[in-house]
Amino acid sequence: MRIIAGKYRGHQLVSFNADHIRPTTDRVKETLFNKLQFEIEGSRVADLFCGTGNLGIEALSRGAEFCTFVEKNPKSLAITRQNFEKLRVPASDYKVINMDVIAFLKSYSGEPFGIIFADPPFTEKMAHAVMEAASGSAAFGPATLLAIESQAKERMEDRYGALVRYSKKEYGDKILSMFCHESALQQEEENHE
Repeated sequence: MRIIAGKYRGHQLVSFNADHIRPTTDRVKETLFNKLQFEIEGSRVADLFCGTGNLGIEALSRGAEFCTFVEKNPKSLAITRQNFEKLRVPASDYKVINMDVIAFLKSYSGEPFGIIFADPPFTEKMAHAVMEAASGSAAFGPATLLAIESQAKERMEDRYGALVRYSKKEYGDKILSMFCHESALQQEEENHE
């Protein structure tokens, strides 16, 4: 696993042995960041189920202002912190929250994030529950974009409250979905008329 672009470009992330983690592949990551390339600079990002910190660190590498990493697994948190040390990511660029993601979304009361990454554990099929929690969370505002990975066979709707899926791409047994607020989609449509 490596950082693809930006100030940490080409740096390998620490190797690890953890059965519970199946990191986002470089191919999926490249597609995801190509879609977000004009949104990353200066944005506040959340990396939910951060695992190794792969997505959040990639965002920081590409100019995100700040990233909040949320993870409850102690082994994952240790790997994420090792990656911060290896790449010398300044402590002022991130915050790590040791917490269940659903609980984090339900209790969050800060400013909405610009971008949210969610890569729930592939063994637990919880993408639907994450989207339900996100749709009612202060973490998601009118300008927020959310990218979530899910299994091809698990439940996933095209809409959760005001959150609308605007992109869906399949990679074998994995699906990468992008959601935005319905008002952002209406704005986009009006701009193209």
